[in-house]
Amino acid sequence: MKTVRIGAGLGFYGDAWWPIAASIERGGVQYIASDHLAELTLAILQKDRAKDPQAGYAKDLLPMLAQLWPLAQQANGGKGVKFLLNAGGLNPHGARDALADLFRKKGWHARIAVVSGDDVIDKLDALQQAGESCAHMDSGAPLAEVRERMVFANAYLGAAPLVQALQQGADIVICGRVADAALFLAPLVHEFGWRLDARTPEEWNLLAQGLTVGHLLECSGQGSGGNFGGLDWEQIPDLGHIGYPIAEVGADGVAVIGKAPGTGGRISFDTVREQLLYEVHDPRNYFSPDVILDMGALRLEDLGEDRVRVSGAIGKPRPERLKIVGGYQDGWMGQATFGYSWPQAWKKAEHAARIVQQLMREQKQTVDAWRIEYMGYDSILGPLVDSTLRDQLNEVYLRMALRTRDKRVADGFGRWFPWLALSGPPFVGGRINMQPASELLGIWPTLAQRALIEDGVTVDILEV
Repeated sequence: MKTVRIGAGLGFYGDAWWPIAASIERGGVQYIASDHLAELTLAILQKDRAKDPQAGYAKDLLPMLAQLWPLAQQANGGKGVKFLLNAGGLNPHGARDALADLFRKKGWHARIAVVSGDDVIDKLDALQQAGESCAHMDSGAPLAEVRERMVFANAYLGAAPLVQALQQGADIVICGRVADAALFLAPLVHEFGWRLDARTPEEWNLLAQGLTVGHLLECSGQGSGGNFGGLDWEQIPDLGHIGYPIAEVGADGVAVIGKAPGTGGRISFDTVREQLLYEVHDPRNYFSPDVILDMGALRLEDLGEDRVRVSGAIGKPRPERLKIVGGYQDGWMGQATFGYSWPQAWKKAEHAARIVQQLMREQKQTVDAWRIEYMGYDSILGPLVDSTLRDQLNEVYLRMALRTRDKRVADGFGRWFPWLALSGPPFVGGRINMQPASELLGIWPTLAQRALIEDGVTVDILEV
């Protein structure tokens, strides 16, 4: 029976790409699907684009493919490996052009496809005129509250345009905001002829299996023992040479999750199960643009030797509306860090925080929100911290951050701290870290009818 082997690429912007080399050289993969866009990455890319209109894409695309493309060309007896990447971010064509320049300089050849149409910032008014409220998904707040401050809005596309690009012979597919798992589902639809306009339970189940594969592979090393939360995490072998997960999938959707031989990490029932439930609010209704996945009947069979068989996904008809993630200007952040040591390290830090807040109130400094953390005590656990431990701490770093509409307040925030070294609570030289103001972007999730968005999706191919 024909099978397709898909390897995990990056799990976020800035992730390591050297484990992908092992998947290409020793893992027999035909496709690499690389997810460069974590949920807030578009906000980072927007700041890049604000400084340079030619920017706005994930810059790790170029060094990554500079290393991997020669390996990919030699793989599979010269048949090569195809790449699907959402590294286009807010500027997929800019990413394509930069990659094409690199390939020309290297003398390499490829058919590079660009999927565009996820950018809907200029369509928000038209969406509302068509009957979409574009209200905040969680709070129900009207779009009018932030409309004039919106700087980007991108819809989560599904696999269809990626499949179209593969059907047109693309070697590399660059896109912006698509659903993470769609990067992995598209090669399966392309290779096996699955119907994205599924109409029967059997067809929905195939798409659900593909979605499951994508979800298991979309977080790079986290799917093969990295970031593992089990108590035996120390027994995960050789994380320094971790192998990213690889899925071998049959036409019936059944998949075996493994990794390249000779790599570190672990593929087991426990590591796969943990990744399966990552970022899943309702296992019975895991939404994607292509299908709704019911994980209730999924079966994970540990085959040993870093191999887990995955079957039994149940699919439901795809949703009629697509999610949009928007970003809007939300003021400025100022922050500073100041350290104290034993004895009574936490009390010193807490007293310093109260002094700074008192002085800023007296000076009528405009502060919309505070974030105060005691690093070494509650900066990770927050309200779950064991308060009985705080008076025993050897050292504590006070981190204070504020949000304000006044950039001058954020810029000047760090200057409230240095004088405390000699005039505040007992201080023995902990490092003072003052940072300049940083623009904040708020996130605006909403929904819109898919037909209103998909009509504007395009695929174009450049041959280099």
